[in-house]
Amino acid sequence: MATCSIFQALLLFLTLSDLFVQNLSIGVGINYGQIADNLPSPSRVANLLTSLNISRVKLYDADPNVLLAFSNSNVDFIVGLGNEYLQSMADPIKAQNWIQQHVTPHLPQTKISCILVGNEVFYSNDTQLKSSLLPAMQSVYHTLVNLGLDKQVTVTTAHSLTILGNSYPPSAGTFREDLAQYIKPLLNFHAQINSPFLINAYPYFAYKGNPGQVQLEYVLFQPNQGMTDPVTNLHYDNMLYAQIDAVYSAMKAMGHTDVEVKISETGWPSKGDTDEAGATPENAELYNGNLLQRIQERQGTPAKPSTPVDIYVFALFNENLKPGPASERNYGLYYPNGTPVYSIGLQGRLQGYLPGFDISASSNNALSVFSFLIILMASLICEHL
Repeated sequence: MATCSIFQALLLFLTLSDLFVQNLSIGVGINYGQIADNLPSPSRVANLLTSLNISRVKLYDADPNVLLAFSNSNVDFIVGLGNEYLQSMADPIKAQNWIQQHVTPHLPQTKISCILVGNEVFYSNDTQLKSSLLPAMQSVYHTLVNLGLDKQVTVTTAHSLTILGNSYPPSAGTFREDLAQYIKPLLNFHAQINSPFLINAYPYFAYKGNPGQVQLEYVLFQPNQGMTDPVTNLHYDNMLYAQIDAVYSAMKAMGHTDVEVKISETGWPSKGDTDEAGATPENAELYNGNLLQRIQERQGTPAKPSTPVDIYVFALFNENLKPGPASERNYGLYYPNGTPVYSIGLQGRLQGYLPGFDISASSNNALSVFSFLIILMASLICEHL
């Protein structure tokens, strides 16, 4: 009985392990919110995300404990500069101080590719806050230029879909007239520095607001008749893609076809109050599971078929201290103890894959366990060749 060479066994191992990594690497980002008093430590979260092969994370602040926990990992971060800082950020000295305190100490050992200046600022009725957004973004950007970091770290902000005055059909998308004075110069800035326009898009809100008129299958990426835009004749089989293209149309109406739209938040709650239609684990599993499948397929929207949608799912954990209706505390893919709220094909836990293996012991243990099994399999195969 012939045996194969060590080289052949290694080649087999590399082939199988590469398939394993490709299968897990789905290109999705995750929102890591921390409005809770029962979350696992950042180091355990780092190991969880490593086991899931998720390599893009969005924070709502620049928590040094989190950024330190992800040192020397392959995770790429968006860090947040809160709305409370915006008015002071127009001062270049304060912008530089913030970056040197919250960003530069973590570079290059932790990957930070974007600073999110403010979140859903135009959702507020505070005109001073709205007026402060662009100067703050410009000040942060110029500080990055002065520090030689502008090629490494970009600057943007995230918007609620309420910035749209019209979204149906997608080709008729426009921004609200009262926001035009803020959004037009903001788009000019995005185009100038080549940074993306981020939106927080939740088809769940549309269904919750009118469950009798909005088809559930349409918002959950399930088979349905969809809708055809009467102007472009483009067919939409889900609401999220229609929302994205409505934003593209609104930007085009302001003279911009040179800025990419990305989804900074989207998700579906697994639980809600009695008046929150559709907030169930079954619907959350369908929404996020179907969404991940489309991300895996690198789909684009009907209006931008060659541009794969870039999405950060909301959220990693349920957050028990978030205010508002019950749904706000139940968007997580995971409970704080690290067990999945429902299954969408992401396999990973805070504890090990197999008895006796603890993922928290090493960020590479998940792959190490798989490596051991592959080597064992390769050896068995070789013995029978």
